[in-house]
Amino acid sequence: MGALDRFINWVRAGYPNGIPDQDYIPLMALLRRRLSDDEVEDLGRELVRTGIIPADRIDVGVGILKRTQELPTPEEMARVSERLRGGGWPVTAD
Repeated sequence: MGALDRFINWVRAGYPNGIPDQDYIPLMALLRRRLSDDEVEDLGRELVRTGIIPADRIDVGVGILKRTQELPTPEEMARVSERLRGGGWPVTAD
């Protein structure tokens, strides 16, 4: 299983019913700590392709990278980290 597949499974475990709007930016910020910009872009495309994120919610490519320049609050990061931990994925603070 490749890195992209592992991250897709990670997101699915934490968000089995899809990613709510308020968690999208904090989630991408967490992922950017571990992925390159190109990998984040690829992941965004795959999240849309697999139906985890509706296609009309983001402009895959430039949209992902621009939106993740916004810094989430510590509370948002904690909420998303806890959600992913609940899905069985370890999230560590960097």
